[in-house]
Amino acid sequence: MATQPSSPLADCRHAAGYTQETFADKLGVDRTTVGRWERGVQSPQPWQRPDLATALNISLDHLDDLLRRTKRRSNTSVALESPNHEPFFTPGPSFLPHADRELGRSKLVDTFSGDDAVHAAIPRLRRALDSIDLPEDGPTRSFAELAAEVAGMIEHRLQARYVEMAWRLPNLISELARTHADGGHWVRDAATLLTLAFRAADGVAYKFGYLDLSARIIDLMRVSALAAEDPLLVAAVAYVRTETFFATGDLTSASRLLMAAADDLSADLGASASSAAAYGALHMRAAVVAGRAGKPDAAWDHLGEAHRAARQVPEGVYFGTAFGPASVRIHELAVAVELGDSPAAVERAAAWHPPDRLPAERRSHYYIDLARAQLRLGHHQDAYLGLEAARRVAPQHVREHPQVRQTLSALLRTHGSPDDRLLELATWARAR
Repeated sequence: MATQPSSPLADCRHAAGYTQETFADKLGVDRTTVGRWERGVQSPQPWQRPDLATALNISLDHLDDLLRRTKRRSNTSVALESPNHEPFFTPGPSFLPHADRELGRSKLVDTFSGDDAVHAAIPRLRRALDSIDLPEDGPTRSFAELAAEVAGMIEHRLQARYVEMAWRLPNLISELARTHADGGHWVRDAATLLTLAFRAADGVAYKFGYLDLSARIIDLMRVSALAAEDPLLVAAVAYVRTETFFATGDLTSASRLLMAAADDLSADLGASASSAAAYGALHMRAAVVAGRAGKPDAAWDHLGEAHRAARQVPEGVYFGTAFGPASVRIHELAVAVELGDSPAAVERAAAWHPPDRLPAERRSHYYIDLARAQLRLGHHQDAYLGLEAARRVAPQHVREHPQVRQTLSALLRTHGSPDDRLLELATWARAR
């Protein structure tokens, strides 16, 4: 009996009529490289993916799905125990579901962090922004095709797939700049797409520490949002712009910006789900700002407004921002942690977990904040398991998050002889 392909990617390669050898020859790589891709222990580099998709006669989005499913199969089939076969902490009652507690007894292997690939793409992104008002001549796709590509970038950002974004955004931004410069009857629609593409680019720049680039992108977002003449898009830019004030510690300006934007929308709160979501998202972020500033009354007032708006809309993504009842509940935990209200935060979180339908970036935030709360309570086992759960949800996001490093550094200081699992996680996150 013939050996069956062992992964979704191998299935697709087999269906296309390739052996591993002929497929490797087609792509100009070693057969062992194809084998590692199909086992999920290595991912194709961003510049290899277009040729890979072409050879398989599938779209890039379909390829992304194949790679994710292949990697999930690899992660669930690999359980690496510590040298002494003992857990990092003695397992006990936990705030995490059983599947996540199992991470405390096995080493979760992230096979593709993508750091180097993202950093290598930043110069291309800078060049695209440098010539934003002087786009080179070239082909441009239809509005529907460009809108679909921008929607894909939003999805990549929400799911914390920064590598794919970093390599595809420069060309997309240049193409959108050409389209916008050409004018025509849909110039405002082109400005909308450009604003959303800038937001995706900021997601890469800010997460990977390019704060000067992030501030520059946000300024470009403001210009294009005004050109789009859409107040909800302008509100979305205000939501993102608070990153600049977070970076400088200017929480007063951040609060003033968010409240001015929310006031502009308050009259239209019930006009549509999108307007309610934009208004609620601004208050949701303002609550975190107030919490970080040590203003509990203001923080809970803002969360109350966010809850009021969330009752009017289903959970979803509005102008690139996830908003709805579950998103507000996640921010309740974030605010409690910022205020140092760890016992109450853990109590509120213990009976609830973010649903899988939420974007990965947002879900990972929840587990990061819960880990911080558990650390303050001295629940080191649960803090460690929370970070592992976050890594499982969105590894690229977690690896770049400064609060993850802070929590891991505190755990290392607490344990004079930390277990191999904690050392591995801290090394992976560059916390040691």
